Amino acid sequence: MNKPSTSSMHSATGTALDSALAETTARYRARNPGSERLLRKAADVLPAGNTRSVLFYTPFPLYMARGEGCHLWDADGHRYLDALGEFTAGIYGHSNPVIRQAIVAALQDGLSLSSHTAREAALAHEIQRRFPGMALLRFTNSGTEANLMALAAATAHTGRRKVLVFNGAYHGGVLSFGGGGSPVNVPHDFVVAPYNDLDAVRGLVQTHGPQLAAILVEPMLGAGGCIPAEPAFLHGLRALADACGALLILDEVMTSRLSGGGRQALLGLKPDLTTLGKYFGGGLSFGAFGGRVDVMSRFDPRRADALGHAGTFNNNTLTMAAGLAGLTQVLTPAALDALNQRGERLRERLNGVFKRHAVGLQFTGLGSVMQLHATDRPLRNAADLAGADDRVKALLFFDLLERGIFLARRGLVALSLPFGDAEADEFVAALDAVVTARHALLPVAG
Repeated sequence: MNKPSTSSMHSATGTALDSALAETTARYRARNPGSERLLRKAADVLPAGNTRSVLFYTPFPLYMARGEGCHLWDADGHRYLDALGEFTAGIYGHSNPVIRQAIVAALQDGLSLSSHTAREAALAHEIQRRFPGMALLRFTNSGTEANLMALAAATAHTGRRKVLVFNGAYHGGVLSFGGGGSPVNVPHDFVVAPYNDLDAVRGLVQTHGPQLAAILVEPMLGAGGCIPAEPAFLHGLRALADACGALLILDEVMTSRLSGGGRQALLGLKPDLTTLGKYFGGGLSFGAFGGRVDVMSRFDPRRADALGHAGTFNNNTLTMAAGLAGLTQVLTPAALDALNQRGERLRERLNGVFKRHAVGLQFTGLGSVMQLHATDRPLRNAADLAGADDRVKALLFFDLLERGIFLARRGLVALSLPFGDAEADEFVAALDAVVTARHALLPVAG
């Protein structure tokens, strides 16, 4: 008797995977008529009912009605364990009482005061205390704006136009380099390098060095898959930037949560500029960029040649109050360290599920941020993700939703402070049940 060929086995598995995905999607649609109805109505005024691309997935995304602690309730009344944490921005969980009180107090003092307020300097001092390399800093409304302004500062300071970035990196909606770039990216002269490949970067710097204004890098690829940068790679970038006269810009919008001073503190790395965002505004819109005095002082409005930096809501009272309360009263270094330790233990346990079942899946990441991948091969950069079957992640996503676990469709997990050991147990048990049920459809461990 002839054995079935490998290609025919893969084809059969693929067909079964498609069928399973169709079935779980049908159950999802049947359970969530309220969300589907809301999206259909929203589509009358928003493209596909969407105004934030990352939130959309087919057949339709869930509409959330409220949140409390580390739980969410959708439009149809289903309760979920929130393992997404607003894509890392929701580190405080939902409606933290300290932050809520600070917002209410700020509202009582007046919403838009058309001037400087004391809170903005207080928040800046607290950020600088944690990130001493940010000798001077300025606020923006998002991490995207922070990175745009950091690049503007670098090009103005150096008089150069080229910016070295990395394939798979994400620095905001108009600074996205998954697949090498995006049609809506701002028109800097980008040089795109492979992540974690210092030799390749060295060759590009030899070619473009005299024209490079900046090297912009995430200490861990965020949207690109939670792939950590190797410490030697980051320190090598520091040396290359020094050698060619470019500024090293460290995008810590996501990785700032890895310690009180971000990943740069953990590695002893000294960037020229740092960008922040996400939770530093206490859950409200926020971004910041800052660093060397000689670069940032170019924004000093007392200078005749000052660089302009406008923004009606850069110092809005609600964000200043929420951010300051969060950093000074809630997100202590001890609380942050404990959260990251819980994340490390959870990622180890989730990967232990895959190992016990001998399936080719993994979570990568650092601390309290991680991402699911439909492959178990080593991942150093975005190119290593080629060939992974996204249908596997889709199947696990919908199956976990059915068991009350909410994460990103792409597999991102970001823990919040209320996410404790009991919640970790719930997540691990749900994943184990899903992997057990779907074992025959999942890739075999390599």
